Amino acid sequence: MTTQIFVASGLRGTALLAAALDSGCFGESRRRVLLLCDTTAVPEAQTPVGTAPGFDRLRARFDEVRSWNDTVFPLHPAAWSPRPDDVPLWERHLRRAWDLGDEEVELALESPHTAPSQSLAQIFTGGPVTVYADGLTGYGPTPGKVPPLIGTRVRQLLHPDLLPGLRPLLLGEFGVPSRPVPTEALRKVFGELADAAPEVEAAEGCALLLLPGTGTFPDAEEAELHLRMVRGTVALGHTRLVLVPHPRGSGPVRPALRAEAARLGAELTVPESVPAEVLLDRLRPALVVGCSSTALVTAAAHHGLPVATAGTGALLERLTPYENPARIPATIVDALLPDLAGPAGVLDGPQVTGAAVAEALDGLLPAVAFAMRPRVRPDLRPAAERYLAAHLNARTWRYFKRRRLGSLALPGVVPARLAFVSRSPALRRLARRARALKRR
Repeated sequence: MTTQIFVASGLRGTALLAAALDSGCFGESRRRVLLLCDTTAVPEAQTPVGTAPGFDRLRARFDEVRSWNDTVFPLHPAAWSPRPDDVPLWERHLRRAWDLGDEEVELALESPHTAPSQSLAQIFTGGPVTVYADGLTGYGPTPGKVPPLIGTRVRQLLHPDLLPGLRPLLLGEFGVPSRPVPTEALRKVFGELADAAPEVEAAEGCALLLLPGTGTFPDAEEAELHLRMVRGTVALGHTRLVLVPHPRGSGPVRPALRAEAARLGAELTVPESVPAEVLLDRLRPALVVGCSSTALVTAAAHHGLPVATAGTGALLERLTPYENPARIPATIVDALLPDLAGPAGVLDGPQVTGAAVAEALDGLLPAVAFAMRPRVRPDLRPAAERYLAAHLNARTWRYFKRRRLGSLALPGVVPARLAFVSRSPALRRLARRARALKRR
């Protein structure tokens, strides 16, 4: 007898799990529990996922819904993890509270390197684990440390097939096989959400603007980026604009943005609590503009819509540290999709095909992934060296940092005949000793 516990922090993750269940990605079980967890900075200020329009339709796939926030209250779910000595106590407590008995517990987790997913994997030891990635970060290396006792239990990695022919790198250090969730199943689930969503006062054929989350840029730059998105979209002939705030942490639409749209003769609509994927299905926009949103690639790959990017170059420059997980989505969007400033490419209506993905990302993503996490994926070094030796130019330098390439003895900074210097343990120890003496 098995109980499956599905951990989700948002509506998009819940929709992916529902599509995976519809597609038979999970085996049989006696009971399926959806465990909701809000990991935003102030969960009390967010609209609960369970109250979102259409959630009841997704909930029908599960036997019951529970809240991890309520379970660990008053502690924050993203900041708390059990002490090793307390793990058996927590397991007994949760088995009793959730009526699990002695059944085997199978987990479906979102981010195995962070709480609360890692906390649950530590509490329910021994059972199989499925990891799912509902966005573009799954195509990058594992962002944090996953204990071997958890990583070796992962049986599969589920992900939407956003980049045809490209295999995700997440959990590749454990040899986890990836399994794309069928596109038709995902579209069916988002279609259910679209049927239940409130009406949006915007005609078919409008332009959809996906605003980046608050904190991505300094306030002044963020405001200027929003204005640039409006101006660039109107310059292409679109006068009906639909703005979609970021689902996590976006502030209200600035009055200056509404004033700029009115000055340009554009009609501005801001729907409330409607996911971008639902609007793609309902409105069939004539253009989708964004910074590094997963919905931007979804529009091009799953719906065949014209898309354009704005602000990705500045985002790549500002992301710190270099291993920031947001670097992978920004790299994918910047390398694959046209910029709003280049209207010829936008008007062509680019399609995310296997050939386009292979040409833009096949060598680039392994190189960026190795530069981000060289200790996690040392096997990617040969691919990174080949790409940098052949493709490093004025355009591709934006994806790398000179200091990072130099510290890893990668092509582009250190001449090939001197590469052994950075790789020599003895010379590296000598350099560290010299720096220590200099500091004294």
